[in-house]
Amino acid sequence: MEKVGGENPTRINKYACACAIVASMISIIFGYDTGVMSGAMIFVKEEFKINDAKTEVLAGILNLCALVGSLCAGRTSDYIGRRYTIMTASLIFLCGSVLMGYGPSYAILLVGRCVAGVGVGFALMIAPVYSAEVSSPSSRGFLTSLPEVGISIGILLGYLSNYIFSGYSLRLGWRIMLGIAAVPSLFLAIGILKMPESPRWLIMKGRVGDAKKIMYKVSNDPQEAEFRLREIKQAVGIDENCDEDVVKIPDSVKSQGEGIWKELLLRPTPSLRWILIAGVGIHFFEHATGIEAVILYSHKIFDKAGVHDHKHQILATVGVGLTKFTFIVLSTLLIDKVGRRKLLLTSLTGMVVTLTGLGIFLTLAEHSGGKLVWALVLSIITTYAFVMFFNIGLGPVTWVYSAEIFPLKFRALGAGIGVAVNRLMNATVSMSFLSISAAITTGGAFFLFAGISVVALIFFYFFLPETKGKSLEEMEAVFTRCRRSENVNKEVEIGKC
Repeated sequence: MEKVGGENPTRINKYACACAIVASMISIIFGYDTGVMSGAMIFVKEEFKINDAKTEVLAGILNLCALVGSLCAGRTSDYIGRRYTIMTASLIFLCGSVLMGYGPSYAILLVGRCVAGVGVGFALMIAPVYSAEVSSPSSRGFLTSLPEVGISIGILLGYLSNYIFSGYSLRLGWRIMLGIAAVPSLFLAIGILKMPESPRWLIMKGRVGDAKKIMYKVSNDPQEAEFRLREIKQAVGIDENCDEDVVKIPDSVKSQGEGIWKELLLRPTPSLRWILIAGVGIHFFEHATGIEAVILYSHKIFDKAGVHDHKHQILATVGVGLTKFTFIVLSTLLIDKVGRRKLLLTSLTGMVVTLTGLGIFLTLAEHSGGKLVWALVLSIITTYAFVMFFNIGLGPVTWVYSAEIFPLKFRALGAGIGVAVNRLMNATVSMSFLSISAAITTGGAFFLFAGISVVALIFFYFFLPETKGKSLEEMEAVFTRCRRSENVNKEVEIGKC
C-alpha cells in the first residue's frame, strides 16, 4: 500500500498500541463503576430505604461532578502533561471508591460518588486525547476508540460483579461491588509512570528532543516520524528544520492559556466555530438519545417487560453488557476502514428504529399487565438491538471524533468542554429517567429518545465531515475546505466534504 502523508498504513505500531491500551485502563475502571451501580442501586435502595428521587440523585451525581472534572482536566493536562493527568484521575477515583465501599450512610455514599465523579471527568477527557496524540492517522480511529472499548469491558465486569456478589448479605454485597474498584485504580496510578508523555504536548512545551525519541517509537518508520514531527512543529510555530533538543516557544503559543477561552468561545474563526459545534453536538446527542437510561436502569426496563426477580434482572443486564462489548469491538475494527461518518449515520438510523420499537412494545406490555408474552420478548430484543446500534457507531465515534478535530492549541480545552456537555446530558438523563417514565410511561420515554435521535441524525448528516485518514494537523483545513465548498455551491452536501 502506498504511503499517505509520510506514514506507513500497513500496520499498527505496537508501542503506540500499548500506550493507548494502558491509557484505556482508566476507562475500564469508570465503566465498571457505571455498570456495577446499576445492580448496586437495588440493594442500596433496600438498605437505606430511599425513594426514586434519591435513587436518581445517586445515579446522576457522579456525572455532574464529572462535568467539573472534565473542565479542570483540560487546563491540568496542558500544565502537567497527559500522562500525569491520567495518574491524577486514577488517584481521585481510588479515593471515591474507598468512600463508596465504606458507605455507612446515604450521605457518605453520595460524597464517594462525587469524588469518583471528578476522577471520571479527568479520565473521560484525557484518555482519548492521549490516544489520539500518539496514533498515526491510519490507526487513530482504532486506538482512540480503545477507551470506549475499555468502558464497555468495565460495564460488563460491573454487571458480572452484580451477579456474583448479589448473593452476599445485604450490608456486604453492594459495598464489595463498589469498593473493589479501588484496587485497579491504585495499580494504574503506579503503572502509568511507565508510559511516555504525548510527543505533541512535549513539543508544545519546547522539548523537541524528548518528543523526537517518543515519536520514533510510536511511528512505523523514520520517515513517518519525521513527517509527523514537521507537522506538529509547524502547528506550534517552530521552524520545522530545527534540530535543537530544547527550543523557545513563541509567546503566542506559550501564553495560550491567557484568553484561550475567549478565542475558542467568543472569537472563533469560522472553521473553529464549526469544529466547536461539531465537537459539542456529538457529545450532546450521545446521551440525549437515551443510552444511559438503558445502562443504569435496564433492571427497571426488564421489570416493566415482565422480568420481576432481582437475580434474573441482573442476569439480563449481563446480556446488555455483552452486546455493548461485542459491537464496540466490531466498531473499533471498522472505524478506520469504513470511516466515522458512515458508522454514525448507520448507528443513528438503527437507533431511531429500535427506540421506536422499544416504545411500542413496552407500552403494549405495560397496558396488557404482562399478558402479551410476545410484547415482553420483543421489548427485551429491541433493548439489546438499541445497545447494538448505539455501540456500532455513536458510542465509540463520539470519543474518536471529538478528540481528533480540535487544533493542538485548543485540543485539551475543546475536549474538556465536549466531555462536560457529555456528562451534563448523562446526568440529565440518569437523574430524570424515572421521573419521566412516571409522567409519560416508560414506553413514552423511549418515544422521546427516538425523536431526539431523528434530530441527531439530521445534525450528523449536515454538520460532521469525514475525518478518516487525516492527520491531526489537517483537521482545521478539513472544516475550512468544507466551508469554502459551501460558499461556492449552496447545494453541496456539507457532511460529505
